[in-house]
Amino acid sequence: MACASASAFRGLDTITGDVLNAGVLAGRVGWLADLVQAMCAEVTGAHWNRSDLAQLASGQAPSGEKLPSNAWMALRTLGWTANAPQGVYVPDRVRRIAEEQAGRVLRSAWWRTEVTGAVLATWPMGSPDPLKRGEAEWGALREALPDGDAVAASVLRARTRQIDAFRTAHGRLPGDLCELEAPPGGGYQVVLAAADKQLAALARCEEDPAQYAALTVRLPVRPDPRARTDWHPVLIRFRLPPTIGHTDALHMPTLRLSGGRLRLDVAHTAAVPKTRRNGHVRAVAFDYGLNTLLTGGVLTLSGGAQPTVLTNGRPVFFRPDGVLAKADRLRLQAEQLWTKAEHLKTLIAGRTTCGLRPDALTVVKLAVLRTEHARVSRRRTRLNEQLAKAAARFMVAHALAAHASVIYLEDLRDMEARGKGRTLNTRLSTSVRGKIVSHIRHQAAKYGIAVVIVPARGTSKYCPRCLSAFRHRTAPDRTAPGWKWAICPNTACAYSVDRDVAAWQRIGARGLQHQHTTVLDRGSGTYVIRRTVQKLDLPVQHTPRPGPATPTDPAEPYGSADRTKAEPTRNRPVPRQRRRVPAPPATPTAHTAAAEPGGKRPAGRSPQQPTRHTQWRGRRQAPHTMSAPSRHQSHQRHQPTGARLGAGFHLHVHAMPSPCVWPQPRSLFQRNRAESPAPPRKTSAHLRR
Repeated sequence: MACASASAFRGLDTITGDVLNAGVLAGRVGWLADLVQAMCAEVTGAHWNRSDLAQLASGQAPSGEKLPSNAWMALRTLGWTANAPQGVYVPDRVRRIAEEQAGRVLRSAWWRTEVTGAVLATWPMGSPDPLKRGEAEWGALREALPDGDAVAASVLRARTRQIDAFRTAHGRLPGDLCELEAPPGGGYQVVLAAADKQLAALARCEEDPAQYAALTVRLPVRPDPRARTDWHPVLIRFRLPPTIGHTDALHMPTLRLSGGRLRLDVAHTAAVPKTRRNGHVRAVAFDYGLNTLLTGGVLTLSGGAQPTVLTNGRPVFFRPDGVLAKADRLRLQAEQLWTKAEHLKTLIAGRTTCGLRPDALTVVKLAVLRTEHARVSRRRTRLNEQLAKAAARFMVAHALAAHASVIYLEDLRDMEARGKGRTLNTRLSTSVRGKIVSHIRHQAAKYGIAVVIVPARGTSKYCPRCLSAFRHRTAPDRTAPGWKWAICPNTACAYSVDRDVAAWQRIGARGLQHQHTTVLDRGSGTYVIRRTVQKLDLPVQHTPRPGPATPTDPAEPYGSADRTKAEPTRNRPVPRQRRRVPAPPATPTAHTAAAEPGGKRPAGRSPQQPTRHTQWRGRRQAPHTMSAPSRHQSHQRHQPTGARLGAGFHLHVHAMPSPCVWPQPRSLFQRNRAESPAPPRKTSAHLRR
């Protein structure tokens, strides 16, 4: 099951026959969302306490009966119903939607309540800094949690900072989560999945069922509907996203407003191969980086009593340098706008405190800066989303090319940007990682490829060939300590390689050797390896051609082709028959030390080099990438001509092509010998004729 977003630009009121444009349609959906939000906030605010949250999370009613799985049915079993505002008529299905959203929010809050309670129960009272706990204190905190090993350390540190901020403001510790946080809302949306056909119905259009669908939903005709007649059914016809297949089953969408337009989050179900938790023989592993976002390769698990991980050691890279630079520029612009807005806000607050009226020009400037900051934030969000999708497609394409059944990634949830300098801390904090995992899960599930998260501790520290501790240098030819280059001190190994190249080999080997410990995380639905055994960590053997994973599996796509000469080369020039115009250079004579110049060129202009390069990048480069800028073009201003002409995602995204996935277009000048046979060689008989 997946979700895709679509836009609706008009609707048809089936009662009056009026055509509703995008603004009117968004207004009616906004009135419905306001009613649902008000009823949902009332339910969550009335039951925002630990006892009610515990009762809902227990799954049993006070009478002893089991609570239903649907949130709205569970709330009605407990008697927590949503009431319409005074003097407003709301259908029962709309109240059901509000109860469903409130029930989901209250259920999700119980996990945060347990984490907050465990942090409060093990709070170090005598320590001035609660983040500087000892190993025993952190162990006691994890034991207090119901599933302590599954909780990331970054979550525990974030909750500790939140509680410490409350203690600083109020002079005491909070009682529980309900005192620490305000009651949440249900989100400004309408979950139609909780309703039935009396309120909404969804079906594919009969004219073009593969591209269009029609949604019929009852919407209010006024902000405060007074009677049933104020709810009119509206027919909304929208185009299905291309990611939804023509055979996929459609489910009720979720309505929300974005930029003054109606957006529909359509859930759809499709039959896909089932992913495997273990039993993998060939895998693809990737390591995250800063300049090079992804570095990975293919690994194969050999059979036998003692399985060994084999690899050819040929990495693939995904380097979105220009995209990351653009994201950094947008970040700096957003920080500058936010700083100016905070300064104007302080000026306005100072005049208000003194009893003066705020300056009208300052108020207008503040509104303009906030609007511009929102626009820059939206640009950053879209750029990160596109970057995450491109990275996910890159990894899935290489997994398909290598015929791998699993993709191993490192677990970086606990990574925090601390003590690494202002610039590096910012880059680590703003790097895209969570979105990449979400997108690759959806894209890999389509082909039955499993995505497994592997612990990242020690993957860059030890040599993948002999498991010796690396010595990190700034470069292979320098002795200054750094982090980019890794050198093995073992004289028998002496492996010298990039840090990220060594990391992906350790990640893939750890995943293949510990795949029997893979578990399914119920919260995220991702396969995770939480613990590793040091005895199972074995060296990775490098071989130029690891071979197929199974007898029926095709050969290794990264292996070198057999170029053994088996027949004479065709079109070989005949001796003493070469072209004489222009004449070849003369040979040196006894009178001259150097060779004399050759014959003159025939009449005509001398050939000139082309001044404009075409968009064709070469046969060994994928169509969604570009070549590195030449030396004489490095000083020129960036002009995204290739992106406008469809050359790719961005001119400064460099990704290695996926073998055996997308065949490259053949040039007009590269013809096949079967299509254009070679002409017969000229002999002395042809010359006499």
